[in-house]
Amino acid sequence: MAKKIGVISDTHGLLRPQVLDVLKDCDCIIHAGDIGKQEILDALWPLGSLYAVRGNCDGAWAQNLCRGLTFQIDGVSFYLTHDRKNVPWNLEHTDVVIFGHSHHYTEEYRDGRLWLNPGSCGVSRFGGEVTMAVLTLKEGNIRVEKKSVC
Repeated sequence: MAKKIGVISDTHGLLRPQVLDVLKDCDCIIHAGDIGKQEILDALWPLGSLYAVRGNCDGAWAQNLCRGLTFQIDGVSFYLTHDRKNVPWNLEHTDVVIFGHSHHYTEEYRDGRLWLNPGSCGVSRFGGEVTMAVLTLKEGNIRVEKKSVC
């Protein structure tokens, strides 16, 4: 059975209803930092398994969140961080690298792994569109769908 994963970043305290509409159909949620406030995480936890890291704009309230996180979902291994420059050099056994920070959607395959920045789905900054991504995992295959949410 396929597993759907909602991937968001840079909410900066704003969780749009359009984003929640997409996430309510997901099994897992990944937030790549700059969350903005605890209330965002509180709203996401009931929707599915949640993986989140601290961003550079997250204050003292987020001090217990890691800056980098390694985990697996259905046999697919992930590395999650806010800023791409903090990705470790050794990515052995990592299938997907997720990051945020730039507020611009990026999807590329390098060295056999997916590098994904879902863009910003909170406050629009730097002239970019408001985006997120949905990953579908099925039998080890990964399908990526970019979502414009505004």
